[in-house]
Amino acid sequence: MSLLRSLRFYLFARTGSCQIGPPPLQSPQPWHTFHAGPWLSSSASSKELLMKLRRKTGYSFVNCKKALETCGGDLKQAEHWLHEQAQKEGWSKAAKLHGRKTKEGLIGLLQEENTTVLVEVNCETDFVSRNLKFQQLVQQVALGTMLHCQSLNDQLSTYSKGFLNSSELSDLPVGPEREGSLKDQLALAIGKLGENMILKRAAWVKVPAGFYVGSYVHGATHSPSLHNLVLGKYGALVVCETSECKANLEDLGRRLGQHVVGMAPLSVGSLDDEPGGEAETKMLSQPYLLDPSITLGQYVQPQGVSVVDFVRFECGEGEEAAEAE
Repeated sequence: MSLLRSLRFYLFARTGSCQIGPPPLQSPQPWHTFHAGPWLSSSASSKELLMKLRRKTGYSFVNCKKALETCGGDLKQAEHWLHEQAQKEGWSKAAKLHGRKTKEGLIGLLQEENTTVLVEVNCETDFVSRNLKFQQLVQQVALGTMLHCQSLNDQLSTYSKGFLNSSELSDLPVGPEREGSLKDQLALAIGKLGENMILKRAAWVKVPAGFYVGSYVHGATHSPSLHNLVLGKYGALVVCETSECKANLEDLGRRLGQHVVGMAPLSVGSLDDEPGGEAETKMLSQPYLLDPSITLGQYVQPQGVSVVDFVRFECGEGEEAAEAE
């Protein structure tokens, strides 16, 4: 019998194993990446609570865990705590970023029944303007402006138009479902996205029967969560008076809005005004954008409507002039 076979026979007789050499290493036991607080046991319900808070708020796993530990596992209090911390961080970041140029952003157009609003929210880069969180901020601003307009008890015999500057817009309440003002939502967005942002301005128009508001947004995209909110870089509202309900009013209003965006008039003017050239600033005397062989007035007159007013927003408008000064 060879020496190796003899050795194996001897080992088997003594230990019940033929293994020669040191015993194999045991695989280490798995270890946890975090220490669970007293509220967070290994039960499925606790893990589900953590995931629910994360899905609902969008905050990180670590922050959600800390919130639940701080609030003893109370989901509602944890959510409030998270928003409170984010608010503080947002205001701090907003103060640091204040003064940085905000040439980019979005125009938001929202129509509900007889009220139409146009808002502008600015940021530093086009990249952030395409972020869903920024678009949600524009949506909140448009909804806040719409609620403000609807709260005005106007007895309309003719159309009414109003404007809100940055300060007035920032002080508007968010709405019945959320606490705070629009400037609080602005701070939250700054904290999350890390850019300076401004609630620039808003305009609104309310019309009674016999009037129609045409609208157009250039480069339009629809909000993912609010179907009647349209986002883009340019926006226009055109107020028309009509004696009868016409089937093509929506298409006509869109064409008039396109003209306002493209030709940038400064006033409506009159059908009696002489036709002007490309430098003309009176809307009805300008060459019609879609057919320059006629004026806009000549296009509108056979349609049976009268153009009485308009609003035009261009994203970042005025920033270049302010920088030049």
